[in-house]
Amino acid sequence: MIEQVLFFFAHNPLLMLFAVVALGYPISKLRIAGASFGIASILFAGIALGALVMAPGLDPGLKKDISKEMKLVYELGLAVFVYAMGLSISHSFWAAFSREGMKKNAVVLLVMLTSTAFVVLLAKAMGFNARYAAGLLTGSFTNMPALAGVIERVKTMTGVGPVELAQPTVASAIAYPIGVLVPMLIILVSAKVFRVNLREEADGLKDYQTGHQKLEVWTLRVTQPEAVAMTKRDIRAPQGLHVVFGRVLRKAELLIPGPDFRLQLEDLVTVVGSPEDLAKVEALVGQRSHVELDRDQSALDATRVFVSSRDVVGVPLGRLDLINKHAAIITRVRRGDLWFVPDGDTVLELGDRVRVTTRRDNIEAIEEFFGDSYRDLSEVSFLTFAMGLAAGLALGQLPIPLSHGIIFKLGFAGGPLAVALILGRFHRIGPLVWNFPYSANHTIRQFGLVLFAAGIGVISGEGFRAIVSQNISVLPLFLGAAFLVCFVADSLTMVLGHKLFGIPLNIMFGILAGTHTQPVVLGYANHHTGNELPNVGFATVYPLATILKIVLAQVLLALIR
Repeated sequence: MIEQVLFFFAHNPLLMLFAVVALGYPISKLRIAGASFGIASILFAGIALGALVMAPGLDPGLKKDISKEMKLVYELGLAVFVYAMGLSISHSFWAAFSREGMKKNAVVLLVMLTSTAFVVLLAKAMGFNARYAAGLLTGSFTNMPALAGVIERVKTMTGVGPVELAQPTVASAIAYPIGVLVPMLIILVSAKVFRVNLREEADGLKDYQTGHQKLEVWTLRVTQPEAVAMTKRDIRAPQGLHVVFGRVLRKAELLIPGPDFRLQLEDLVTVVGSPEDLAKVEALVGQRSHVELDRDQSALDATRVFVSSRDVVGVPLGRLDLINKHAAIITRVRRGDLWFVPDGDTVLELGDRVRVTTRRDNIEAIEEFFGDSYRDLSEVSFLTFAMGLAAGLALGQLPIPLSHGIIFKLGFAGGPLAVALILGRFHRIGPLVWNFPYSANHTIRQFGLVLFAAGIGVISGEGFRAIVSQNISVLPLFLGAAFLVCFVADSLTMVLGHKLFGIPLNIMFGILAGTHTQPVVLGYANHHTGNELPNVGFATVYPLATILKIVLAQVLLALIR
């Protein structure tokens, strides 16, 4: 019965592909000690089913056909995933070049360079070839785009058969669980090792948490003479406060404060922000009032609107000039699961949910201005998607000459990623909007990653069986090597970041998770700290960590002979 099922799969590769997904996806949701393997479970399922289906007795011609179809599947999945991911992280990537971001990313750069050199030494000491070593690096840092880049590079090498092509995938699959568990262990013991009280440290880092916690609305009464004639800019800029002024009650008249609006004594003003920032504003302007001015809907009202109009996407709010052109002001923005307060430089994206204060009779016009259409949000612009992805694939095939006659290509991973980072930075060119809604981007990324994991898993199944059957000792050997790589890299991350650069431990946990580009580790860090400060470190270093792994894993192939 089992042989008949396997034979049936062999003659129906597309069916086998989705059988792999159906087998692996439920496993990805299982949690052991708070951890799960996510999409990597589909890779494991693909390797297992591929090893069974592509048995030695299967017709070689049929094997070749299966490999050809799976190759197209995983290349498609890889290109789609990397391009969508590049668009989603482009803002964080370019923001990482700030002074604070440079310090955090310097940790990742030093750790990744050191780890690559350590893997080279370890590979030579243990007798691993370049393909095993590259897989060890990508698995230890749990990065499938980097594995994809390695596989693509290996395909261009001479004398590569199924076993050679499977070697990086096998090494990566063995090392992957270690790349999840070791950083969680480091997080568990770091507070004791460095003698840091995480809660006390977090209490002193409230400024880092702006935009990562629930926003509140306070009504303040202007009683400080020093606050008279101050504008919003005068209040926010000196202390770097992330707040928005919603409405003002002045002598029984409700007003919407523009950028040049100046306060007067006895004004009642609503302010949106974190409790810490609101307390600082209160100290500057006066005192908190028992009046809940935001509930007064007699003249002004607030509405939540979805951004679905492409005319407002990619344009800084300052240029939209809502207060003068539309008698409205945005008091907060929700992107994904995060609320934050905007400023004049904030650029709206498709799918954002904005809370707008305006006149009651102007609400319908505001909804029309922003779009507020679920249907429009569900429609991805396949014109810009295809244009951007095609440009990325073309760039990926462009030969880049290096020294000693070596020709380098960005490939299916690097090309789309580079183009996406650039296009995401500009948001739009003329009428062409490159980004698509958050939910659509997330779905496309997941679908692409699933196709890649399932396709490369099936292709690697035959080589995995051959490798394990010939030398079962590779399993403990790779587990030990992966533990060494992760332990050295993660310990170095904490020492460099916390001791050398003075980065708070709460944020360092996020940097550690970002170095592994591992959301599971980030979730564990948030749970362990009891706050969301790790998100700050994770978001800052994730883009650079991803790019470094894609590049360094391929460089490693050339370093080991």
